[in-house]
Amino acid sequence: MQPELIQKYNRPVPRYTSYPPANYFTAFSESDYQRVVAASNTARQNQISFYLHIPFCRHLCHYCGCNSYPAASADTVKDYVDALHQEIDLVASQIDRSRQISQIHYGGGSPTSLPVSMIKELNEHLLSIAPAIDRPEIAIECHPGYLTEQDWQQLTECGFTRYSIGMQDLKTDVLQAVNRRPSLLPMSDVLQILRASGATVNFDFIYGLPLQTVDSFRHTIEQAAELRPDRLVTFAYAHLPKLFPRQRILDRIGLPSMEEKSAMYEAASEVMTQAGYQRVGLDHFVLPEDELYTALQSGMLHRNFQGYCTRRTTAQVYAFGVTAISQLDDAYVQNGRDIKTYIETINQKRFYIQRGYTLSHEQKLVREVVETLMCNYQLNWHQVAERMGVTVDTLRAACHYDEHQLQDMAADGILDFDDDHIVVHADACSLVRCVAAVLDPLMRHTDKQFSTPI
Repeated sequence: MQPELIQKYNRPVPRYTSYPPANYFTAFSESDYQRVVAASNTARQNQISFYLHIPFCRHLCHYCGCNSYPAASADTVKDYVDALHQEIDLVASQIDRSRQISQIHYGGGSPTSLPVSMIKELNEHLLSIAPAIDRPEIAIECHPGYLTEQDWQQLTECGFTRYSIGMQDLKTDVLQAVNRRPSLLPMSDVLQILRASGATVNFDFIYGLPLQTVDSFRHTIEQAAELRPDRLVTFAYAHLPKLFPRQRILDRIGLPSMEEKSAMYEAASEVMTQAGYQRVGLDHFVLPEDELYTALQSGMLHRNFQGYCTRRTTAQVYAFGVTAISQLDDAYVQNGRDIKTYIETINQKRFYIQRGYTLSHEQKLVREVVETLMCNYQLNWHQVAERMGVTVDTLRAACHYDEHQLQDMAADGILDFDDDHIVVHADACSLVRCVAAVLDPLMRHTDKQFSTPI
């Protein structure tokens, strides 16, 4: 991408993992949550997704922007997992059990910091609540720095269909600089164990970290591609030290420039494309037979806080644990962040709600537009309007559609558009967040903090 375009468009905009973004959430009560859970049973999208937040990490990586906490005592971990089971029961009592489970996802923190026996019991509990669709996605984020061969083998007995392995980089100096442990086992051995269970595997990497160069990151991705994971994900490091103070450590080491970050992504894209992978969304590379790529080709790729998914597995998300965010048809609801308070509140048979957001009808329309564009790099106004049961004029009015802003982007070679479509150019996909922001009324006057797209 041309440096002048990076300079012009690399301005802070939402990541749009939700709409509205999480920094628009406000006070939300326990009764509010019960109300929106009840309403979710009759929503248009009626499948069920469960998310469990495991906040514990044996070491905190300096780059992390997740809600993570240092490793706790065995007693605290047990109390936390017991509270998860109780919170699951509280929510399950209000869910229509004739609905179907399409997704389960474990995030963190480091979910694999839990004893595997606890993870297995949680999965069994969740899958006892309602029937599952054919081939549900049951996924867990894994930190390979602490998992032995026995640990990996035991994980394959928990019913997971996908493992997301947080490698971040393969260079020892980069991992040391960000306080990340390398894999305990050779990744080829890990792949052999996981694939024997029939599961898919994705490798996760971060670009824009200290000591990374374009050449070093290219070499890392080349090494990863040789192992042939089912998916490879390249996340752009979001440097927000005001929000995450531990990131200030990285300022002292030094970070790559915007231009270097852009070149790292382009190098990774070139490597993965030459290796036969297809680019999906902002950061995924998948094999051609992957259902994410099939969904992208038909313009039906979707996503939630847990990542990209298909319309087959799309669902309303019921989230458990500290800081976990439920994504329901009418609202987002986030739990509080204090572990002790969470355990005490759940033990009292109460929900530990901190904040949330109830969407208006217009905002639900904008959400569909933004999610469609972010996932598929294109938008057919008529298709989205038909899906939402409104006219194109109503849909555009909700977005405060401004043709002049799109004309400016078209003149810069970012996109093409006409009365029916918006299509982001392949070489400008990293700026799709900027395009989505043009269709976001909340961005007209905002004081919220966001990261840059590159």
